[in-house]
Amino acid sequence: MTALDRTVLDSLMFGDPTPARHGATVTLRAPGSGEELGQVTMACVDDVRTAAQAAKIAQQEWATTPVAQRAEVLAVAERLLLERADAIQPAIALKTGSVFGKARSEIDGSINELRAARALATLPDGDVFPSPTGSLSYSRRIPVGVIGLITPWNFPMALAMRVIAPALVLGNAVLLKPDPQTPVTGGDHLVALFRRAGLPEGLLQAVPGDATIGEAVVVDEAVDMVSFTGSTAAGRRVGAAAGALLKRVSLELGGNNPMIVLDDVDVAVAAAAGAAGSFIHQGQICMSTGRHIVHESIAADYAAALAAEAGRLRLGATSDPQTTFGPIINTRQLDRVAALVDRSVEQGAVVLHGGGRDGVFFEPSVLTGVTPEMPVFAEELFGPVAVVTSFSTDEEAVALANAGEYGLAASVFGQDLARARRIALSLRAGMVHVNAITITDTAVTPMGGHRASGNGGAVGGLANVHEYTQVRWYTEQSQPFDASF
Repeated sequence: MTALDRTVLDSLMFGDPTPARHGATVTLRAPGSGEELGQVTMACVDDVRTAAQAAKIAQQEWATTPVAQRAEVLAVAERLLLERADAIQPAIALKTGSVFGKARSEIDGSINELRAARALATLPDGDVFPSPTGSLSYSRRIPVGVIGLITPWNFPMALAMRVIAPALVLGNAVLLKPDPQTPVTGGDHLVALFRRAGLPEGLLQAVPGDATIGEAVVVDEAVDMVSFTGSTAAGRRVGAAAGALLKRVSLELGGNNPMIVLDDVDVAVAAAAGAAGSFIHQGQICMSTGRHIVHESIAADYAAALAAEAGRLRLGATSDPQTTFGPIINTRQLDRVAALVDRSVEQGAVVLHGGGRDGVFFEPSVLTGVTPEMPVFAEELFGPVAVVTSFSTDEEAVALANAGEYGLAASVFGQDLARARRIALSLRAGMVHVNAITITDTAVTPMGGHRASGNGGAVGGLANVHEYTQVRWYTEQSQPFDASF
């Protein structure tokens, strides 16, 4: 663990915040520079079992705690996060290879999740039903129990907080399995934050590790529900394992998200939005814009403007606040992005800008002449590659956007709002935006994907109530039931 991490953790709580773990000790390195950041001990399968049992016990008492008290813990956590944002920001930038602006947006997003979750404490938790016998018939929403939460490395704090905050306020415990690349910013920082905020012991625990630890979380008998954010391939495995045990499972998976650009747009404005959608955090966001589906009359101008936007990005170390474009998280992902581009070029795609490596970076890239058969069109990119495909009719644009197996996010840019809305209503995605980029998300709106991008669930706002509670029906009668016929 780095001195920076220790400073942040010490500012969040008194004492040693990290539990005893018995897995392998690994050396963490900064993406890009390879700088050694310190050593962290991972969890082993026995650690998962112990933590899950402790969470089960703690959750039973927490569920009976008045909801106002649960909400107050979130209020304190919000204040602590606000107070310590300046210390946490560089830690996130360093560990995830993100620029300072992205790191700050992750903190701000986490704060918004805490605020939104507190509002859930004010909602009614049941209904009263008519009864033909005159008995009292009602339902209540009760906590699911222990939520097994598996999160990725790209937004380690925000994607964890998106589940932790509503799950806790609704009476659940959370067993958090952060990615092994971000065990501190996505794990120990959060545990320390909530412990300092007054959360009782055992209700939030971090068990960092690889896929073996993730599997242990999914199958543990004390875990009642699994929430997973990650690739579609991994999500299928998680869903199969949870389904075999009849556990509730929420899957937020990948995508190759389309942005349709109509012929009546301001090309410069649309291209600036498209560049943001493709290049924020080096395209390493599930909602990043991969496919730019542009009307043939403006496709060349749009692609040129997109390339100009890419050329203005400043590559550099994430420790420099002036950097606007950082490295790819690791060499494996760098190799994957390069292979997708190279295979597509071999099939006829044209590199208008970038297209190759620059040390630990993959250059912000614009490809034109892309067809649906090419890998950059069909597969999730998860890298800074903007793919431009032209269309002639609105029907063709919809068909291109709906092609493939994914259905996470989509957007339509056009000045004729009626036309843009008509197209938007035809898109097969869990989130569709008109004149906004595909990377659009708030704490109070439902977020989730369809088809290979998720199992149809949603998190955010009121959707969290349905996600992290279950309905129980009660009846009360003044006289015993008459069972005679």
